[in-house]
Amino acid sequence: MTSPEILIGELLSRKNQEFELKDFCFDKQLEFIQDESPFKTAVCSRRAGKTVGCAAHLIKAAQSRPAVVCLYITLSRNNARKILWPELLEINRRFNLGGKPNETELSLWFPNNSVIYLSGAKDKSEIEKFRGLALFLVYIDECGSFRSYIQNLVDEVISKALFDYSGTLCLIGTPGPVPSGYFYDCSQSPEWSHHSWTMFDNPWLPIKSGKTHQELLARELKRKGIDESDPTIQRECFGRWVTDSNSMVFKYSSDKNHFDDLPSIAGKWNYVFGVDIGFDDADAISVLAWHDKLPQVYLVHEEEGQSETITQLAQRLERLINAYDPMKIVMDTGGLGKKIAEEIRKRFQIPIVAAEKARKFEYIELVNDALRNAKLMAKSTSRFAEDSRLLEWDRDKPDKLKISDRFHSDITDSVLYAYREVLHWLYQPQAKPTLPNSPEWFRIEEANLENAVLAELALKKQEEQDLLDLYGLE
Repeated sequence: MTSPEILIGELLSRKNQEFELKDFCFDKQLEFIQDESPFKTAVCSRRAGKTVGCAAHLIKAAQSRPAVVCLYITLSRNNARKILWPELLEINRRFNLGGKPNETELSLWFPNNSVIYLSGAKDKSEIEKFRGLALFLVYIDECGSFRSYIQNLVDEVISKALFDYSGTLCLIGTPGPVPSGYFYDCSQSPEWSHHSWTMFDNPWLPIKSGKTHQELLARELKRKGIDESDPTIQRECFGRWVTDSNSMVFKYSSDKNHFDDLPSIAGKWNYVFGVDIGFDDADAISVLAWHDKLPQVYLVHEEEGQSETITQLAQRLERLINAYDPMKIVMDTGGLGKKIAEEIRKRFQIPIVAAEKARKFEYIELVNDALRNAKLMAKSTSRFAEDSRLLEWDRDKPDKLKISDRFHSDITDSVLYAYREVLHWLYQPQAKPTLPNSPEWFRIEEANLENAVLAELALKKQEEQDLLDLYGLE
């Protein structure tokens, strides 16, 4: 299917086409591409034309020098295939550039032996596959949706891979709901060259839509019943870093919800495990702890495993059972999860309980209430805290509650399952002892004396009334 980003304007009607960046990139994109700084950031709104500019830059770089490697990385390989692959193929076909596409490895090889690779890096384990490459140009897209391992990807792998050709690294993306994280830090750092453009700079948008930029924005504001000051609009239409707490699914705050160590308190701690049979073959386990003498619940352990067998998952559970002796193990039994849970129960004698998956959004609100009131505690370095800053509501459908599929978190799901089973809400605060001869003690003593006198008067009055009744007197 031909990309609508390519099929516009006079470009389509040319008979003798020659590939030029100026045919695809408007002024601010060209400024970004032609900036000779080795490390660059582009903070953009949605529909700002990042994809076309990125594809054009990668192709031009591959053509400019023989036998070099250009690389595009985004959250997942599937995202790379959907976002950039069609643009590369269309430019290659339309201008007859002679690039040979390889659908299996998502690569485009040019006659000068240069190549463009597309890849995903959904977790830290995928970083290693980029080692050993000598890279000429690298784009990391959707940077605001990466976890903290993006710093390892840049500092430990990509930056060294650029040495051979004194190559260039470009970080691009839309601001996330919280102005924090590696992409935000880079976008503010003097060590990086900074660029920004928005949908209002994209000249192709009115051509394709038949409406001005302001008309498109006005339509969106009317549909959502909001104005331009809305944080989501500021982020996604104006490309500005603002705190957009309404977009966050989980309201974690390091100021309210961080803890360093469990409180030292006499008595036994109670534990519940939450297990999510994960997205893209990732299994997540969370361990929540609470104490009968405290109102809080604590996330004390979390871990994820990629592409695990049932035996490996069961072995991890056995290790954690020996460490925590949980009261309950709650597992997502949707889809294949039911068979996996049953297999673990039979083969390993691990007592799995099916997670309550109905009313998910109600339970998310219960978790958020606990976060807002500092009743659910998790370390600021935890995966739960990190994913809470990345997991967003889909605000494109204001009349329907839906979590955005731009980022998925298995850990937050596992915490959600476990939280439904903890019993910290049974805590009853014990009355503090009153110090003798304190003002409070005197108030209590005075009230007790007053109540005693009133009770004695009431008793005498009742006795008098009984005598009157006995003799029939009024």
